[in-house]
Amino acid sequence: MAFTQLNNDRKPRRKPGTETGAMVFGKVPPQSKEMEEAILGAIMLEKGAFDIAIEIIKPQCFYVEAHQRIFSAMQSLADNREPIDLLTVVEELKKKGDLEFVGGPYFVTKLTNSVVSAANIESHCRIVVQKFIQRELIRISSEIIGESYEDSTDVFDLLDLAEGKLFEITNNHLRRNFDSIESVMVKTIQKIEEMRNREEDITGVPTGFPSLDKITYGWQPTDLIILAARPSVGKTAFALNLARSAALHPTKPTAVGFFSLEMSSDQLVTRILSAESEIWMEKISRGKLEDYEMKQLYKRGIEKLSRAPIYIDDSAGLNIFELRAKCRRLKTKHNIGLILIDYLQLMTGGNDRNSNREQEISKISRDLKGLAKELKVPIIALSQLSREVEKRKEGNKMPQLSDLRESGAIEQDADMVMFLYRPEYYEITTNEYGENNKGETHVRIAKHRNGSLETVKLRAMLHIQKFVEDESGQDFMNNNVSSSGDGGATRWKPISETGAAGGGDASMFIQKGSKMNNDEFDDEF
Repeated sequence: MAFTQLNNDRKPRRKPGTETGAMVFGKVPPQSKEMEEAILGAIMLEKGAFDIAIEIIKPQCFYVEAHQRIFSAMQSLADNREPIDLLTVVEELKKKGDLEFVGGPYFVTKLTNSVVSAANIESHCRIVVQKFIQRELIRISSEIIGESYEDSTDVFDLLDLAEGKLFEITNNHLRRNFDSIESVMVKTIQKIEEMRNREEDITGVPTGFPSLDKITYGWQPTDLIILAARPSVGKTAFALNLARSAALHPTKPTAVGFFSLEMSSDQLVTRILSAESEIWMEKISRGKLEDYEMKQLYKRGIEKLSRAPIYIDDSAGLNIFELRAKCRRLKTKHNIGLILIDYLQLMTGGNDRNSNREQEISKISRDLKGLAKELKVPIIALSQLSREVEKRKEGNKMPQLSDLRESGAIEQDADMVMFLYRPEYYEITTNEYGENNKGETHVRIAKHRNGSLETVKLRAMLHIQKFVEDESGQDFMNNNVSSSGDGGATRWKPISETGAAGGGDASMFIQKGSKMNNDEFDDEF
């Protein structure tokens, strides 16, 4: 008791211009007061020193609160385009009412005596920022430890909180410097030389569709691609075709991360198996397969796809922080080269309860673009369209950029925006020549930062979840499928046992035992 009383009577008095700081685990937080003083003194001594410092450091990075206020005063002077020197800083502090708090004119004057020049200001600033990051990590870790002991804490919310705070430190304080045009030119010339020596034109991840590759040259690293359509047009089926084509490409196989917020992983795998084996998805889903179809499923589907580097995550309600963490792990562990997200509007932005949905979607699209640049991979995000398409007159149903749902930021952040459009979706059953347009699908590129705006025509065979090139002279499944005369027989290119188009018994690919009309099946899926 006497010892406690003695300590209470001898409380140390706080000196002006210093910051005692909170003791964490019995230790003084990381700091460098001498470096902070050197930075402030150098800024007041030399013109242009502030421009170097402000690129690296912020007021909150200073440990001493008096130093924070002095740097804020310098920032105010710079914002007003006024010179920064001893006299102007003292006057600005006086105007803000902070002069006495920092220790008066004497303390400010003393800062200029502690430094000779601003020659090392950049190094000093980086040291101060490193100390600040250490203090922030200690603070965040302490908060997480405290929250972890609370029984009422949701562990997934806590993980989200930790991920968000750590990313905030990285995003705000670990920025790259400028690159000189000379250094960038060397990299650019090397890239041009590499492309000149290539035999193929595809420079990115292959799309699987030659007509689309001619426009895009493959999905390019760092690009954010938006694939948008109305519900039930075939966005997921098309996205799975892109994933399958990239992972199974004969010369440029690419590991793919597929994030599905709408469908389960087994449903997605069923669709991929249907497309690869060319067996009706309905039959695979219900297990109604003949012996030859099981053989076909194993040989052309399961054996081939089991080796495909496709990684599926079907977490519902995925937020941007979780997505970022999972993508980083996939990049580190499996070196993924393509990310697909199905779909954008089902994602959440984080814990900000005050933002509206449009702001949340804007943040998600910005973060997706940042993630694409960070990992140097293309990201394809599926998106819903608004009902404005339905309100337009007949013959004018082709989607437009203004139809993107919930946020104009999607259009701004994306490097490419593609729309899927199927005339039959709007009960348009013939084309301009009066021919049946069953399965006709238009892939319209409405925005393309690095290329032309064109429309590619494909053919959708949604009964097997597959899209193919719409080539002249090729017949597609426009009739009922039958094995015994109860409907028109299917005429299409048979695929042999090895999976190559051309040879083989065409009858083995006619789906027996199903009476479902193609129109009914496409409407269902």
